[in-house]
Amino acid sequence: MTVAMDQFAPGAVAAVNHHPWDAVAEGWNQHAVLIHDWLLQATTSMLDEARIGSGSRVLDIAAGAGDQTLEIARRVGASGWVLATDIAPGLLALAEKNARTAGLLQIATQLADAESLGMEGADFDSAVCRLGLMFCRKPLAALSGIRAALKPGGRFSAMVFTEPQRNPCLVIALNTARKHAGFASFSNGGSGVTCEPGSLMSLGKPDLFRGLLQTAGFTDVQIRHVSAPFHAPTVTHYTDFLRASALPVIEILAPLSAAVKERAWADITEELNVFSLASGWAGPNELLLANATAPS
Repeated sequence: MTVAMDQFAPGAVAAVNHHPWDAVAEGWNQHAVLIHDWLLQATTSMLDEARIGSGSRVLDIAAGAGDQTLEIARRVGASGWVLATDIAPGLLALAEKNARTAGLLQIATQLADAESLGMEGADFDSAVCRLGLMFCRKPLAALSGIRAALKPGGRFSAMVFTEPQRNPCLVIALNTARKHAGFASFSNGGSGVTCEPGSLMSLGKPDLFRGLLQTAGFTDVQIRHVSAPFHAPTVTHYTDFLRASALPVIEILAPLSAAVKERAWADITEELNVFSLASGWAGPNELLLANATAPS
């Protein structure tokens, strides 16, 4: 069963109930330029490893507002197409809007949970997932569904955050938020809530990620570390980005009063100021880039 682009109706996500990630949809979209620049090199590598080219049929899982979807569409050209999926209808609606604005008619969208894609036998040439898999509480189910959606020999490439000690910006923001919320902090060594299934750095151990890909049926599994520093004019630009889009931090602070939230964000900004430079702000981040092949 090979799916075609016309099977997916544009605008189909508009009337669906909201998802928690919809609360930060506009924040992600408004910071699209910062995000694009932050992940540009890593995204280019991901698309290269997925072997996406002219005429490719590509599945983009957890596409969000579609920054990388636009890049895929430009690569595949008019003879190819890309299906962007996400669990959050608000994010997917923005991906649709951004595709129309860019005039990229080879993009279709489909509301879908990565853990239950339901696209077995769709025969996509390639599939990608940028910073989405770590939020799956059942990553093996997601990876198995992705493998089933690929044609024999199809390529999959994904990026996730590595371990806490390699992502100090995330740890600082989460620990500071937890302190103000009255929760215990977690250690940079990776113990505690940071590495629980569905959390920001849950797939940060290369052996864990590799094992899941192999168990899901992928072959030729390769994983490497990729440095992805976040550059911004000032630390305030970065914390403004977090305030608008960092759902894990926002959810920790949600029950607090407005005054306590402001103190928390002020402390987060002060702590992150350690990464300020004479030429701006550069926060360390590290990703795992995984590449694999669906068996022939």
